[in-house]
Amino acid sequence: MDIIGNVNMKVLQTFLVVAEEGSFRAAAEKLHRSHSAVSAQIMQIEAQLGVALFERTTRSVKLTPEGAHLRDSTRKAFYEIHLGLRRIREENDAKRGQLSLACSSHMASIHLPPVLTEFVRTYPGIAVTVRELTSKDLYEALRQKEVDFAVGPEDQDEAFDFTTIMVEPLQALVPHHFLDGPRDSITLAELSQLPMLVQTQATAVRRMLDAAMRAKGLDLPTRYQFIQAETIMAMAEAGLGVAVQPATRLAKGNLKATVILDITEPTITRSMALITLRNQRLSPAAQNLADKIVDDVRSTTGFVAEGLE
Repeated sequence: MDIIGNVNMKVLQTFLVVAEEGSFRAAAEKLHRSHSAVSAQIMQIEAQLGVALFERTTRSVKLTPEGAHLRDSTRKAFYEIHLGLRRIREENDAKRGQLSLACSSHMASIHLPPVLTEFVRTYPGIAVTVRELTSKDLYEALRQKEVDFAVGPEDQDEAFDFTTIMVEPLQALVPHHFLDGPRDSITLAELSQLPMLVQTQATAVRRMLDAAMRAKGLDLPTRYQFIQAETIMAMAEAGLGVAVQPATRLAKGNLKATVILDITEPTITRSMALITLRNQRLSPAAQNLADKIVDDVRSTTGFVAEGLE
């Protein structure tokens, strides 16, 4: 006779509850069944196995050696079943649903396209919404839980967790007619003497530039102010003034009338990060995309996080 095939899973569940509670009455209350129904199920499995699983007295129920062995085996079996069902559900959830993220314009235009293209090809059942925002608005959208996570400039804010994905310097885009001759760098003090093309203070690049100028006791002229980095670069290429932008953005430009110079005294670097609310648990779909962004951008830029060298 196939003993295993004749054992009902519900009967095993009842046995496990009795074994853990040490009482038929307590098990019946927990299972919302009658005392007699629980007793009948235990008698059924004992008959099928041909062994006594409990030593019964008027005051207590104690496991026999065979019962203790079945209890341990049943616990392991139910754990594996639960784990398997959970993994199936999470894998299914990871392939379906909706997620939203906020992203700085720099990351959205340069690093996100190939990542997102591959992701939606792999997971066509997931609807992804991307909001391109300034860093100030990006943080607010995340704080208000309007997006699952964000990718943008790393900041000091205890409301968020940051996973650094790249670090790069800011560089100056200088029209040739502002220079006396060939060079590969320019100091912050020299920049302060040239007409500057700046973005609004809602952007991280502008705030970093302001902070660097203040630290050196310099003034940042704000005669020309724009919103989009592409506009600033176009204005610099037209000869209107000097633009300061992340190195990877400038490297993508089709530049002829300008030269890219390293900024010195001091150098200015910025960190870009995956940003989530502190201790937030992402959905499986959102976690998959977040992990892919971190891995792909780090691979592209060559950034290695501390502890991963």
